[in-house]
Amino acid sequence: MILPRLQGPNRTLAQLVALVVALTFTTIVVIPPFYDWFCRVTGFGGATSVADGGAVTILDQTMKVRFDASLEQGMPWTFKPVVPSMEIRIGETGLAFFEAHNPSDRPVAGTASFNVFPYSAGGYFTKIECFCFQEQILQPGETVRMPVSFYIDPAMMDDPEGKFVHEIVLSYTFHETPLTDEQAALVTPVPPNGAMN
Repeated sequence: MILPRLQGPNRTLAQLVALVVALTFTTIVVIPPFYDWFCRVTGFGGATSVADGGAVTILDQTMKVRFDASLEQGMPWTFKPVVPSMEIRIGETGLAFFEAHNPSDRPVAGTASFNVFPYSAGGYFTKIECFCFQEQILQPGETVRMPVSFYIDPAMMDDPEGKFVHEIVLSYTFHETPLTDEQAALVTPVPPNGAMN
């Protein structure tokens, strides 16, 4: 089958449609993974690093780390840091806890997004373990304390911008995520009036 050659306005429209499809594909499929990789490698936008263990070197200089917690609109949990801040030596492993509570009458799943401010510190803020690495599910009325262990990479002191940072803010925002069929099947229904069988 031979397709007719498009000319004039039809050709321009076809080119425009092809351009829109290409831009849509690039925006949805190509850019997000590249941006995520770029942020993790460079710390751009407050993205953090991840390590299997603590730093090799611990410096005498200290850094104040403040903790911030928020919820996406409509997320029914309460969510807060257990302590608002801590002072740690650069390279020292810190351990902080965040508390989440589900006051609703249904199980709620959530995923935490995060960032570090100032952005120049993002690539040097290194997480070893974090509740944000996986989805969290809280049953009705359940309260949990969730840990994050981290250190500040001593290489930050060699960075032209990083060496002037004296305080870092680690922020988390919890977003509600839908329960899968398997997760919903594992939920134990709450008996009416709290009666137990």
